[in-house]
Amino acid sequence: MRLLMLGGTEFVGRAVVEAALGRGWDVTVFHRGRHEPPAGVRSLHGDRTTPDGLAALAEAEGEWDAVVDTWSAAPRAVLDSARLLRGRAGRYVYVSSCSVYEWAPPAGYTEDAPLVEGAEAGAEQTDYARDKRGGELAVVESFGADHSVLVRAGLILGPYENIGRLPWWLSRMARGGPVLAPGPRHLPLQYIDVRDLAEWILGSVEQELSGPYSLIGPQGHATMGTLLEACARTAGSAAELRWTEPEVILDAGIEPWTQLPVWVPPGSDMHDALHSADVSRALATGLRCRPVEETVADTWRWLQDIGGTAPMRQDRTSKGLDPEVEAKVLAARGGVPGTTS
Repeated sequence: MRLLMLGGTEFVGRAVVEAALGRGWDVTVFHRGRHEPPAGVRSLHGDRTTPDGLAALAEAEGEWDAVVDTWSAAPRAVLDSARLLRGRAGRYVYVSSCSVYEWAPPAGYTEDAPLVEGAEAGAEQTDYARDKRGGELAVVESFGADHSVLVRAGLILGPYENIGRLPWWLSRMARGGPVLAPGPRHLPLQYIDVRDLAEWILGSVEQELSGPYSLIGPQGHATMGTLLEACARTAGSAAELRWTEPEVILDAGIEPWTQLPVWVPPGSDMHDALHSADVSRALATGLRCRPVEETVADTWRWLQDIGGTAPMRQDRTSKGLDPEVEAKVLAARGGVPGTTS
């Protein structure tokens, strides 16, 4: 198989490239040159935000079985790329987001759920949800529905993460001491290991799939308990999880999802939208999810290999809870390690 990866040097793109190389595919990576791609690829440089940014791609010889694109800014860049590659690639796989579903989708929502309005294929940058939907429209407009795969990813964790969620939890456990653990401990989560996402993407090309797929692991594949306990075992040693009721956390003004990454309170619109999707379509087409302990351990190993500090995308909000805020909530809460809500 011949793969063209638009990006390919960070997080999702890098995982896709490494997985493709692992399958023996011939891989071309089109990127801006800010980071080195994995060894063994053909490298093309260009910046899709500049007037002649696609010149190297336009001049490059060859065709591809598929192109994978993770773009998340102005849909215009996706439209330009897709139009250029029409007739040169057999399938266009666009890594979109579950954010394209109209907020807030109910628990159990499928790919048929209503989508955000106002998105346009050739638009300039607006907001994340409409930009991703605009990217989807650009791909379908250029390649047609039968040759487009819309990968609506949910929460993505794993090595190379440059968003700051799992790396923050691992770093917090490594600091040790009492840790504010947002309850309840058995709260079901939905996420996807970036490598499992990459393998499904490559499988979608091999199977010649098309259409939209919500790409997250099944609900309850992990819980807040299994995730944070794995983090504590892997990185923390002296970390003491203090399970705290959602009401206490919310009353303290702590923001779910950002200040306490991954966590959102049970019974909320956020939990239904972020941790309750029906992913049976993806599972039926080959999605396999590795244990949470493996995701955590491999992410910790990667963090240690790069010096302990994860890279951060400049276009994403910072994650994590201020130590002073954490200490105040724990002091007011009292209790003993390991208590559950």
